[in-house]
Amino acid sequence: MSMYGRAAEESAFVRTYAVTRGRTKPRHLLALETVLEAGQGRPGPAQAEECGEILALCRERRRSVVELAGRLGRPVTAVKVLVSDLLDANALVVPLTQSYAATGAGSGPSIQMLAAVSAGLKRKWPDAVAYPQAG
Repeated sequence: MSMYGRAAEESAFVRTYAVTRGRTKPRHLLALETVLEAGQGRPGPAQAEECGEILALCRERRRSVVELAGRLGRPVTAVKVLVSDLLDANALVVPLTQSYAATGAGSGPSIQMLAAVSAGLKRKWPDAVAYPQAG
């Protein structure tokens, strides 16, 4: 690798580190295919400029996490951190889609959705006491 290529790579790494303020884990459980749309809230004044770009893209139409990462040219992990910030500010929301909504009388959430909710709750409150399962 040339000296210029290495310097450019290190510069991109430092920029990504600065954009996420050193954070490497998002606070929300987000998959690559998680779809997002603009919400009613506003990002804080200290948010990275990429947050404005994410909001602009999501105002045009719903976008997935992986699409946002591709459009911004940023690693998915960094985009997930920024998206988490925007979700906390209610500037972005995850719309309820047909695949997650109950479609008929008596139908309920899927096992996959319940597992995702459980994982998210455990991540948010890792020290919470679990109730014993009825058996």
